Amino acid sequence: MEKNLKVWLDGEIRDYEDCKVPILTHSLQYGTGIFEGIRAYLSEDKGSYIFRLDDHVKRFLNSMMIYSIKQPYGAKELTEAIISTVRANNPSTDMYVRPFAFYNDDSIGISVKGKKVSVFVAAIPFGAYFKGVSEGIRCKVSSWERINSSILPVQAKASGNYINSTLASTEADSVGFDEAIMLSKGYVAEGPGENIFLVKGNRLITPAVSESILLGITRDSILHFAGDLGYEVEERRISREELYSADEIFFAGTAAEITPIIQVDSIKIGSGKVGDVTTSISKYYQDITRGRNKEYLKWLTKA
Repeated sequence: MEKNLKVWLDGEIRDYEDCKVPILTHSLQYGTGIFEGIRAYLSEDKGSYIFRLDDHVKRFLNSMMIYSIKQPYGAKELTEAIISTVRANNPSTDMYVRPFAFYNDDSIGISVKGKKVSVFVAAIPFGAYFKGVSEGIRCKVSSWERINSSILPVQAKASGNYINSTLASTEADSVGFDEAIMLSKGYVAEGPGENIFLVKGNRLITPAVSESILLGITRDSILHFAGDLGYEVEERRISREELYSADEIFFAGTAAEITPIIQVDSIKIGSGKVGDVTTSISKYYQDITRGRNKEYLKWLTKA
């Protein structure tokens, strides 16, 4: 971890090294944590701007509500905590911000009744999530099915939900792929930590909300601005074979940003190279996040 890292824990900025929790912490034992992933980007004026902060805070609180976790801090306090944490780390590069709510209790037992809820916020330097992203990545359709709402609430970003994702990602890595693609009841859902888009001509096709997907904020951003670039968007059920015949495919997510997929299983996608549509979406997204697109300055919060 970065030296001299500053984090926010239960209402105050502290040194990362001084923040300790018991090894038997409930959320470590049982996966009962709630988290967000947020990006803070350096702009051309060297300022740091947090992308869609209000929407991330809202989803964080909604995730806690879904899991019936008491909210010790409201939206205003969390927003101020995130801004303060980014500033405290004197960003000279892009940052990844991780708010995390957890049961700060070391008793044995699944019940959460009466257990203290703590919240921390960390902000660390962060670049590209995938190595070689500019050339595109190779994905494997996972044998592990994406969880659905009859099993766990997929609209919550809860730690325990992501054991499912870890299985899929580990499987893909073990056979030489960069990432997995997960299905839900035989239809395309998402990556282990990313939403997915297929390109067919002038259309962007992405799984509908009914396909057990997380409602990604990067996904939502693309739905908003795709029309600016002249693309139509379809939210619908996608069969597995549509992956293989797509013109282009890309992942979308806070960490992954816009990540081109050039191969799925043994099949090259389109030309087997990063396509023009994915490139245009990625460039437009970067212009927005770095403050170069004045129309979307409303999505940026100065840190």
